[in-house]
Amino acid sequence: MENTHSPIEQLRAVVRQLWDDLSPAERAVCQYLITASPEQILFASAQELGGATGTSNATVIRTMQRLGFGGLPGLKRALAAEFTSSVAPDVRLQQRISHVGQDLSAIWERVFDEARERIDHCRRLFDSEAFKKAVEMLVNAPGVLVYAAGASDPAARHLALKLGRRGHRARATSATGFALADDLLSLSHGEALVIFQPGRKLKEITVLIDRAHAVGAGIVLISDELGGAFADLVDAVLAAPHTPTGITAEPLTGIIVADALLLALDSLDEPRSVEHSHALNALREQLLGPRFR
Repeated sequence: MENTHSPIEQLRAVVRQLWDDLSPAERAVCQYLITASPEQILFASAQELGGATGTSNATVIRTMQRLGFGGLPGLKRALAAEFTSSVAPDVRLQQRISHVGQDLSAIWERVFDEARERIDHCRRLFDSEAFKKAVEMLVNAPGVLVYAAGASDPAARHLALKLGRRGHRARATSATGFALADDLLSLSHGEALVIFQPGRKLKEITVLIDRAHAVGAGIVLISDELGGAFADLVDAVLAAPHTPTGITAEPLTGIIVADALLLALDSLDEPRSVEHSHALNALREQLLGPRFR
């Protein structure tokens, strides 16, 4: 797709190009997509779109893949980029609330729908070679620096904490600007740098990567939109789709990718993981004391 037109115009162009090859059900989905407003698509689940088009959520997802978006979150991400740049945050929040309404059961379902869509999309974007490189780098690294800014910080701290519990020397930082220099100074040869950054191309990311290159540290980027921009500058890129609506937490898929890395590390270095798990539990027993045993 060309990037000179709005996402909706790009969508319409792709639909015109593929129309003759689409099934009747896929055409029904496309007809709705090209006539609906971006807000209607952005805040709708695959199930809701299936109901609106007289098809199914599976047909909606398959149609998105045929159109080159990888799934519904892919289309939402394309729409969200323009939507968030042109609509103020308070207006977006008001529209999100208006779309969900006050039906508490529907609110519950909507959150789970988006979480499932993001996780399914993340699963489909799995790159086995990149995952293998990332795991091998982490298991052999003498130390790991995990970085994330803003809302992605919980994913970075989750990974660093769990690495430490498995016997890996790891630390996390979310520092920005001048304060990041101290953390950059600690990065050394042979270590691994793991960066969680969904979409914004922060200056800190470039400085982190330059520092890793300078000292000879490996780099894993866990991102949604930045993979292509930094692919040639890092050792492995793992996809973690962010939320296009703000309904689910930003670090959701990043934490799941971290958990996959941690389980893989357990499988490759079982003795170390088991040994440190035993030591951790022994320390907890000591800290609880006899009163709580």
